[in-house]
Amino acid sequence: MRSLVGAGAGLGMAVLAGLVTAAPAQYRPPAHTQPAPLVGNASPGEVALLAELGTSIERDRSATEELAEHRRLDTALAQLRPGRHGVVEAFVVVAALDSDAVFGREAREAGRVLTRRYAAAGHSIVLAGSDGSAPSTLPMGSLQNIGIALARIAELMGKEDVLVLYTTSHGAPFGVVYNDGDHGFGAMSPTRLWSILQQLGIENRLLLISACYSGVFVPMLASDTTAILTASSSDRTSFGCRADSDWTFFGDAMINHALRQPQPLATAAAAAGTLIGGWEAHGTLTPSQPQTSIGAKTAWLATLEAHLPAATPMVGRPAVTALNRP
Repeated sequence: MRSLVGAGAGLGMAVLAGLVTAAPAQYRPPAHTQPAPLVGNASPGEVALLAELGTSIERDRSATEELAEHRRLDTALAQLRPGRHGVVEAFVVVAALDSDAVFGREAREAGRVLTRRYAAAGHSIVLAGSDGSAPSTLPMGSLQNIGIALARIAELMGKEDVLVLYTTSHGAPFGVVYNDGDHGFGAMSPTRLWSILQQLGIENRLLLISACYSGVFVPMLASDTTAILTASSSDRTSFGCRADSDWTFFGDAMINHALRQPQPLATAAAAAGTLIGGWEAHGTLTPSQPQTSIGAKTAWLATLEAHLPAATPMVGRPAVTALNRP
């Protein structure tokens, strides 16, 4: 009997030792395992209408989680500072609308690059889920949070100031998609984004939209005082949105390469387009045809780019390496 007890104790100690020395479980961001609720049987026209209304559906979130999200957003908004009267300044909003980690990683670095390029410290906010390493400490890129962030920015901007908005997510012919794991679902159409910006009186704007079919935003959002750059034309997909990547093709080419350089926006857009075209040719992919529209009255652009900072090193794995991964 003693020997059995001794053996059991020894086995128990060995198991305990294994538990103590085992590596901690790797964090896994929220996964998409369920279809979007209520729209699975909707017609394309009905889905497009939901996108135009900015419809979003939240489900299965605890009250504790909702409170924590409210606090994260409140903290981020409290850090924003008003612009200086009469001085053209940039206000940066970056949003990852999907919880796949590639978008969280891209949004964080886009926030850093755009804030530095346009001297927007104290004027920038990043809305994003996890970067894949741990739960996010940032407010999430939900449609509601984007609207709230833009409304607060509008309160702090002067008429002379400029909104720099970067969104990254999956896209569809009706607009960009919001999807936070199995908890949040929605879509935002060009009409919906245009309506928000018009209601808030934000006229000077640099819009960068990284998503499939994102060229659909150009006709509605283009104006004399707007510069808009998209990852694709309205009828093409873009590439690089694997969850385990560090960048989408557009994010890598535009943010990680072109906008790190002290060069004008138009030059940067052309350089990014050439780079993307080369990657697509290498992978024998159908060209995504990134779009660029820079309005005739974007004098604010020359002001913001008069003293661009020196180039910074690229970060992360190149987006094109996704073509070589199984």
